[in-house]
Amino acid sequence: MKYLKRLPTVAMAVLLIVWFVLFRPIALGGPAAYEIVSGKSMEPLLHTGDLVVSQSQAVYGVGDLIVFHVPNGQPGAGSTVVHRIVGGNGTAGFTTKGDNNPQADPWHPKAPDVIGRSWIELPGSGAWLLVLRRPLVLAAILGGLVGFWIFTTDFKVGGRSPRKVRRLWPWERRATAPEETIDS
Repeated sequence: MKYLKRLPTVAMAVLLIVWFVLFRPIALGGPAAYEIVSGKSMEPLLHTGDLVVSQSQAVYGVGDLIVFHVPNGQPGAGSTVVHRIVGGNGTAGFTTKGDNNPQADPWHPKAPDVIGRSWIELPGSGAWLLVLRRPLVLAAILGGLVGFWIFTTDFKVGGRSPRKVRRLWPWERRATAPEETIDS
């Protein structure tokens, strides 16, 4: 029974470790990048509003669905694109193409331009991510998680649990002055 009390804390720790190892964004030193699809170039696989989670790989090859930055000096430089490799290599530059496009892209990203290979595609989840990125929503979620942790954790104060200590209401408290004795 005492192990059940620790279950929420253990579950939260496991979720945090999984997030840290697998889903931590690149901006925080993690392996995952998140891109929200915009446009019709990858239909029918991906639609506007879908979320693509990618992870960096050592090698990319033909057929890989990659997320990359359009190289400097090329049309749309700096934009992030989710397209499939149809030829080339990481040194000379990949030839990429959207599944729904009739011809290859005008740009040729090299290995350093590639953010990662698609790992998970989540239909329609991009809209939710945009909501979660709002500061007020993020603060509310984090506050809720901290509140959940606080209310489910049994903190010890002076060796005793505060839940086992009865607190007095203001009207129950009395001033306890020492009794006065009158000498006659």
